[in-house]
Amino acid sequence: MDLAIKLIVLLPLLAAAIAGLFCRVIGDRPAQIVTCAALLIAAALSIFVFVKIGFGPENAKLIVVKLFTWIDSGTFDVAWSLRVDTLTAVMLIVVTGVSSMVHVYSIGYMAEDPSIPRFMSYLSLFTFFMLMLVTSDNLVQLFFGWEGVGLASYLLIGFWYDKPSANAAAIKAFIVNRVGDFGFALGIFAVWMLSGSVNFAEIFAKAPEIAQMRIHFLGMDLPAIETACLLLFVGAMGKSAQLGLHTWLPDAMEGPTPVSALIHAATMVTAGVFMVCRLSPLFELAPTASTVVTLIGAATAFFAATIGLTQFDIKRVVAYSTCSQLGYMFFAAGVGSYQAAMFHLTTHAFFKALLFLGSGSVIMALHHEQDMRKMGGVKEKAPQTFYLMWVGTLALSGIGVPFLLGNGIGFAGFYSKDIMLESAYGVHTTVGLIAFWLGTIAAGLTAFYSTRLMFMTFYGKYRGDHHTWDHAHESPAVVLIPLYVLGAGAALSGFIAYDWFVGHDWHHFWGNSVAVKVSEEVLHHAHEVPLWVKLAPLVFALSGIALSYMYYITMPWLPDATVKRFPGLHALFYNKWYFDEIYEAMIVQPALRIGRFFWKKGDGATIDGLGADNIAARAQDMAGVLMRFQSGYLYHYAFVMLVGVAALVTYFMFVR
Repeated sequence: MDLAIKLIVLLPLLAAAIAGLFCRVIGDRPAQIVTCAALLIAAALSIFVFVKIGFGPENAKLIVVKLFTWIDSGTFDVAWSLRVDTLTAVMLIVVTGVSSMVHVYSIGYMAEDPSIPRFMSYLSLFTFFMLMLVTSDNLVQLFFGWEGVGLASYLLIGFWYDKPSANAAAIKAFIVNRVGDFGFALGIFAVWMLSGSVNFAEIFAKAPEIAQMRIHFLGMDLPAIETACLLLFVGAMGKSAQLGLHTWLPDAMEGPTPVSALIHAATMVTAGVFMVCRLSPLFELAPTASTVVTLIGAATAFFAATIGLTQFDIKRVVAYSTCSQLGYMFFAAGVGSYQAAMFHLTTHAFFKALLFLGSGSVIMALHHEQDMRKMGGVKEKAPQTFYLMWVGTLALSGIGVPFLLGNGIGFAGFYSKDIMLESAYGVHTTVGLIAFWLGTIAAGLTAFYSTRLMFMTFYGKYRGDHHTWDHAHESPAVVLIPLYVLGAGAALSGFIAYDWFVGHDWHHFWGNSVAVKVSEEVLHHAHEVPLWVKLAPLVFALSGIALSYMYYITMPWLPDATVKRFPGLHALFYNKWYFDEIYEAMIVQPALRIGRFFWKKGDGATIDGLGADNIAARAQDMAGVLMRFQSGYLYHYAFVMLVGVAALVTYFMFVR
């Protein structure tokens, strides 16, 4: 088992090194084979570890593999260890499963790119950092993986560095995440100060003591655990694109489509959800912080769904749905249903990666066209992509038939989205009800804009260039095979895993990998909610699909009429609630003005104004003057000392 865990983490790093450093020696195709093989092996080993950990005996639900001592300074001891429990095993399946499919898919999607070995190396490097994050045994190692995926995402978003928009998107993602990571770092410092340790086992053991402590911060006397958890959540907001720190996620679509599927749908953006669930023993003792998590998550779910209604870039529509679905995961964790949050994280990985890669297949078919207004009728040219995209769309919309075979029959999102909403309602608090209703309304909006994508892309007549249509074709097998694998997950993962994650077997499956004190009561009430609560999300989703069909199939004049009837509301949604414009006016432009002032007045007027060679030349001139005082004669120095003493005596005489 220990060897399998080590290989899962280290194989992607080895593959990244081989493809990145030796691609010119081994060639492009071997570099692709090495990276894909490494990830497929890691995925197979992850299934093995998942079965052993998730369904093994209670005394085998936690394995810690110590690799070496990383930091040993006084009482501060940090070991580089790989912690694998059920929570980690679930993430191993998600990360290696999606990443391996993206690697294979990239062989076809990036076939014409001359830098494909570099791209494959970046993908594997990102996977390594993500695996380091989810297997971390302490906060320092977690922060290493956290920053590593930020670096790798910067490299991947800006992979096409000759595109100014890609460079700008990479920089934006990097900077916005640094804002969140500053709060995350402060949270780590706070936890270390309060517990005296960064190791999870020791922190969790001291959590009840920390809950009784106070902390003095910015002149305020605050509850220590609430402050620490809120700071940690700021990091999650940045990494998982929650309201306020979400602006980088849609722009990240400037990177190649496999990047969108790997980083911004299934892995990196879920790091924040994983972190909250990993630190659930702290968050369950911090009710105020959990309330904030719930409200921010619910607001994000609704907010991002409204924007998805009006976008026309096929990848950006899917990106905003990612932002919205992450909001669901956070409000589920906020009300204490950590298992439901992880359940949706898992099912979402399959159907969202499917939708992104399916969108990439459409983009390939139409020679890199991404505007849905220039699509239509694509099912004729790409029928397999069409059917697979419908699987992902129905899973995202949460479509299923309740009560059949106990838990109902439906696509993956049907099971995981419903249990999150039921958990929010079941806590019977005002915050929970707000999350339930915002999430339910967002379910209807999600079904509307996701089927809108399907109708605009695959139905009706083609609206683009006829030359593009004549050359449109279905994607090759190397692209379609990953779609079929992900499609199977999008269709079946919810039905298969329901009892493990949130059903009758959840106690045995999860063990102590997430907090169970709050979850036990929350999940119990979630299964006891009234019938209308169970049906409401499905009714809203079906209504959204019916409305979308009416708008884009039976009455295609309705979208323009609605825009004319509600121009202000449409402008608000289309311009993404003007967050970018607000940040531009409040932060970006003032920072540019300050920088321009120091450039013009400081660098230009002051430094350059000193003449040729600037300060260096003036310093050399001054040195030439001062050299004349260095004669080497003792009586000269004695005279200078005498003058100095006389000056000091004179000064003190007049001062008194």
